[in-house]
Amino acid sequence: MRLSPHMAVMQNAAQKAARRLLRDFTEVEQLQVSIKGPGDFVSQADMRAESIIREELARARPGYAFLMEESGSSGGENWTWRWIVDPLDGTSNFLHGIPHWAISIGLQRRHTDGSVELVSGLVYNPVSNEMFWAEKGIGAFLNERRLRVSARRNMNEAVFATGIPFAKVPSHQRMPFARVLGALMPQVAGIRRFGAAALDLAWVAAGRYEGYWEFGIKPWDCAAGLVIVREAGGHATDPDGKEIHDLPDDVNVVAGNANLHSPLRSLVHEALNRE
Repeated sequence: MRLSPHMAVMQNAAQKAARRLLRDFTEVEQLQVSIKGPGDFVSQADMRAESIIREELARARPGYAFLMEESGSSGGENWTWRWIVDPLDGTSNFLHGIPHWAISIGLQRRHTDGSVELVSGLVYNPVSNEMFWAEKGIGAFLNERRLRVSARRNMNEAVFATGIPFAKVPSHQRMPFARVLGALMPQVAGIRRFGAAALDLAWVAAGRYEGYWEFGIKPWDCAAGLVIVREAGGHATDPDGKEIHDLPDDVNVVAGNANLHSPLRSLVHEALNRE
């Protein structure tokens, strides 16, 4: 499959970083790990991967800005193009030897009227060699196979994904999560928490989940996945139903197939707005 110049750059950067991450993953017990906060670990592998991706993207597109998990924002305020990068989504899984983690790279474009749009996304799980990717108007793919969200219509047949709050999650987000969980559990076939938001969104696009919701995630956790879900025929919005392009520091996400996004979003919206 012939890739666009942007996507070729993104895939090359992800694959180069993945080779080093896979070597580190096989020696996970020997990794040097520092603690950023409760339940939020950063490893030497994470930082090395970010450095590799930054170097590859900057070499190919020297004028583009960056928003990266470890090194933050760079490249000036008046950017036209910006990479949004999580070099290792699912760090806790990685450090525990759980093979469910990914590299996530998104691309934003700022138009002359000041509006911002997410135009490309890539989520790569090196362990399974699954490359989920999409570009606006072109479609979503898993490696070279076209992706479509699931066609399920009934909640009692549906499986949803989420991120269960842990130690660092603010208390004001825990109760809305509990409300959604309590309302959803009796209606559905299952709810999963696998610990990598980027892969949760990619799996919605692949039809493995019917939907996904989470509160307060970061732009680098979801930028790529939002594009992939939309291009696979699904919906990815905030709880009010607005598409997310100009990403805030903390993002509330509801994603789903064309049939079940709306009922999931309604539950999330009610949970967040209940006194």
